[in-house]
Amino acid sequence: MKIISFDALRTLHLPHVRYIKPESMYEHLDEIKQADWLLFPQYWQLNALIYGLKKRIFPSLASYMIGHDKVEMTRTFRTLAPQQHPYTIIAANTPYEAERIWDEMPSPFVAKIPRSSMGNGVFLIETLGQWHDYIAQSDVLYAQEYLPIDRDMRIIWVGNKIVSGYWRLQSDNGFHNNVSQGGQVEVALIPKEAQDLVSYLAESLDINHAGFDIAMVGSVPYIIELNRIFGNQGLKNIQHDVNTELLNYLNEQHLLSTANLIAQPVGF
Repeated sequence: MKIISFDALRTLHLPHVRYIKPESMYEHLDEIKQADWLLFPQYWQLNALIYGLKKRIFPSLASYMIGHDKVEMTRTFRTLAPQQHPYTIIAANTPYEAERIWDEMPSPFVAKIPRSSMGNGVFLIETLGQWHDYIAQSDVLYAQEYLPIDRDMRIIWVGNKIVSGYWRLQSDNGFHNNVSQGGQVEVALIPKEAQDLVSYLAESLDINHAGFDIAMVGSVPYIIELNRIFGNQGLKNIQHDVNTELLNYLNEQHLLSTANLIAQPVGF
């Protein structure tokens, strides 16, 4: 099985993987055409690789499309699990919409910059001044219900299963739970309700590589967002577990596609 990676760091410990810099793609088209898998291409490469060369990528196209920004995620989650995603208003950044959202959203609420990660671009809005500061930073207005929690979960999905998960406790310097923002990791039981929600979303959406952020309000799990590219600083062996399942999944899918080709009637 021939595997090419476009992300050296994320595939550093995967055996027999050929790394090609994304910007050097056009110098290696013959190699790319011969590959069975293309791992972690950049977003700008997708059309050329999938539609131009008809190649198979990992993560899945759905993982890229839905995970591209918070607006795409929210619209998808509201379709599949509307009762398990915080109430959210998405609108153009105009004076009318800004005033409407301020009047409509109970305070406090959370405002987010759609294309941000690691807790950056996420603000707790308690005053009109904070709302105006946010408005000046974002092209799109994204206001979300504030959930009364002091922790959430990061649940890692690779291939077709959950491979790891942990709790993230709120940092001392704000309301963020992200480890990159000072949140603390706690190893504890991940509720079955949260696992079931992640499995339902990943399987329904054809997601095969993501970190799902799940909050528990009482016994009800809420999907906050997913991260196609997620950090590995939560648990000591998390990257090893991810790599093991990633390779198992690639091999499994390759064998299935090979078997289907062999079983295909001659002439088709």
